[in-house]
Amino acid sequence: MKKTFITTLSVAALSGAVMLTSCGDGGKKADAENMASDSTKVDTTAVKTAESNTEMTYQIPSPKEMFVFIKQVAGKNNKRVDMLNNPENAKNYTDAKSQALNFGIYSCDLTYCSIFEIGTNAIKYFKSVKQLGDAVGVSSVISGDMLKRLEKNMGNPDSLVEVADNLYFSSFETLQNSQQGNTLALAVAGGYIEGLNIACSLVKFDKKNPAVERIADEKYTLENIIEFMKKYESDAGVKETITQLQDLQTTFNQVAEKEEGKVAVKEEKGTKVLGGGSELQMTEAQYKAITDKVAAIRTSFTGK
Repeated sequence: MKKTFITTLSVAALSGAVMLTSCGDGGKKADAENMASDSTKVDTTAVKTAESNTEMTYQIPSPKEMFVFIKQVAGKNNKRVDMLNNPENAKNYTDAKSQALNFGIYSCDLTYCSIFEIGTNAIKYFKSVKQLGDAVGVSSVISGDMLKRLEKNMGNPDSLVEVADNLYFSSFETLQNSQQGNTLALAVAGGYIEGLNIACSLVKFDKKNPAVERIADEKYTLENIIEFMKKYESDAGVKETITQLQDLQTTFNQVAEKEEGKVAVKEEKGTKVLGGGSELQMTEAQYKAITDKVAAIRTSFTGK
């Protein structure tokens, strides 16, 4: 899948992502995608704004983008739930690190169930998200009204997705605004690993399958997440998780990139888009190595 680069003076122009900010050394970073409209990958790049010279912005795509894409190209009738974290496990997470990681994991599972129209399970996962949400400090976001909306719209997949996506964004935003950076970092890591684990479970290797290419492109999202998490590595749990993600990054880095010619610059609605770039070329062995590494990290997060 092709990788291109974007620079812009307006981060609002980048869609389909959670915006996460933290103090830094100047400039801004962004990683955003819009897989529903085209298959072009947008890489992480420095973005300057007039708002602040000391703020770093990282855009972390919600799992919605990946799941919608996979549903479109690799099986819209899938109803598997065996690869999700059992809702009953929520009671086992009693320390701050496991609660934050699995809050991210259950939020991702809820999004998956909503997109793939598994309504009954969406209700179960909402309850697990609320249980851990109360533990990590976002109880104000996850209200009883949300549960009522889910129950009311069991047969309306669009509404289910809207509720799940709103919960995902608002929870992460609440953690950011309440200065719980370490909790937010762990929740982002948990959601990312769960989304990748689900994707690898659903998609069989075929080098011509665009879903496989989409999974390969998660290399760039991982780079962005690691950079964001480093702002909170003074927290022991965050530091341990970064080490695990860097191990996965090493596996991703084995995937070759094929350059696609000269880079051309053009203007699109005030945004400079640099064409060309490179395309990741993943082998079956590399796909298996990534799948196995993701599964191992995920098991360490969930305890099963």
